[in-house]
Amino acid sequence: MLGKTAGGLYWMFRGLERAENNARLIEAGFRIALTRSTNTETEWKSVIITSAAQQGFTAKHSEFNSTNVIDYLLRDTDNPSSVLSVVKQARDNARLVRTALTTEVWSAVNETWMLITELLKNPIADTDLPEVLSIIRQQSALVRGALHGTMLRNDIYDFCRLGTFIERMDSTARIIDVKYYTLLPSPSLVGSRMDNVQWETLLRSVSAHRSYRWAVEDDYTATNIANFLVLDRRMPRSLAFCAGQIVENLDYLSEEYNDRRPSLDMAERMAARLKGRDIHSIIEEGLHDVLGTIISDVAALGAQIEKDYRFIH
Repeated sequence: MLGKTAGGLYWMFRGLERAENNARLIEAGFRIALTRSTNTETEWKSVIITSAAQQGFTAKHSEFNSTNVIDYLLRDTDNPSSVLSVVKQARDNARLVRTALTTEVWSAVNETWMLITELLKNPIADTDLPEVLSIIRQQSALVRGALHGTMLRNDIYDFCRLGTFIERMDSTARIIDVKYYTLLPSPSLVGSRMDNVQWETLLRSVSAHRSYRWAVEDDYTATNIANFLVLDRRMPRSLAFCAGQIVENLDYLSEEYNDRRPSLDMAERMAARLKGRDIHSIIEEGLHDVLGTIISDVAALGAQIEKDYRFIH
């Protein structure tokens, strides 16, 4: 496959995943801010930090409040990671690789772009925010469903899935990291009712609230939820699940091209670091350090995939 086509597929699905993740981050920030009567600026700052957008945000805004943060992450075209920006980029990439997509996938991406462009034409009022975020998530699911239901399981599909899981793994790691080290108003609140409310909201932000209740019998605690989001391979947004999917899709590409490339070795090493671990040993080692290493590894792996398959974007 031409590097231009492979890169277009990969970045199309990274963009769509990022749009959905931004919507989830904003929802988490909005919910947690509602539980606090004071110091909501800390919460909104944590949302910007998690989205890796602090430098661009502070260049335009002096206050971390709901209006500024929501507008920057949803509508600001100066922010290359805003929902409006990444959905446009995804649609541009879809046009570039149009002949590699089924009619259903192309139509779903194009519909998503048209709907979200209209939806975000004006600033979003707080009363409309939940519905807007829900539509963004639904459109991402629509494209994903079209991909799963109509595309051949070949290299085209693998590049799409790689984009999804590289982006998702990075986002989940950042969410967990910020929750531990930015959101808590005081270390003394760890395990308190306030802390449990925040962890419950975090689960909702990654669509894991109900699945957690099915999979884990214990109450909401920092350790249990960290274990679920880091190590539980049943959970499709956990770090372990994402790492496994990245290895699987790179392995398929290796078989398809009869050529084992360095990105597969990197992915296997990254997945191996999570295999056979328990959350207590990770916390003892230093969760922040482990997550920081994972975030760096995912970035390096993404760059290696681009190099291995000669992406042009």
